[in-house]
Amino acid sequence: MALILTNDGSHSVFSETYGVTYHSTHGAVTESAHVFIAAGLRYKAVVQREIAILETGFGTGLNAFMSWLEAERRNLQLRYVGLETAPITQEEALVLNYAELLGVPERAGDFQSLHQSAWGAEHALSEQFQFRKEQVSIETFEATAAFDVVYFDAFAPQAQPELWTADVFARMYAALRPEGVLVTYCAQGAFKRTLKQVGFQVERLQGPPGKREMTRATKT
Repeated sequence: MALILTNDGSHSVFSETYGVTYHSTHGAVTESAHVFIAAGLRYKAVVQREIAILETGFGTGLNAFMSWLEAERRNLQLRYVGLETAPITQEEALVLNYAELLGVPERAGDFQSLHQSAWGAEHALSEQFQFRKEQVSIETFEATAAFDVVYFDAFAPQAQPELWTADVFARMYAALRPEGVLVTYCAQGAFKRTLKQVGFQVERLQGPPGKREMTRATKT
């Protein structure tokens, strides 16, 4: 993994295996705040205080960390499950500057706890944040009506086309509760047609810096 600095000053890493970065080069924190926190977590927090989130692509842990902070700010009860088949090392996580960039340098240890937590176990990291990570693939993950939000943060379709199939999104549809939402940075036409094919109602939203659009899909 090669460490990179994105345009908002926050770190990302470059995957030599897939030839892409884990976050937008226009700003890792900016992208996560726009796509996942604002369009996903805050959107659901308008109508409910207990929210279950599934993240496909735990990666650097940025989305989980920002969700944890948001839950505490809004006094939400968050249950968070992150899937990842190729986790970064604890040594790689130590150099990421997210706590500093988010204005909470005193929470750097909490960010590290996301990476140090045992896989496959439930962790009560605060009164507002229950956390579990699973080292399983998106293609094999199964759950039924268990989540309110899916953060679909896999690598882009051109890098990992096997993760952007009707079968995968049918699994995501099944995993969501009624009126649950899937949010992602991707807005490709073929991808949105696949979402509709498996039953989602699809919205086009303004994208983060560097992208014209993003997608939010609702289980109707």
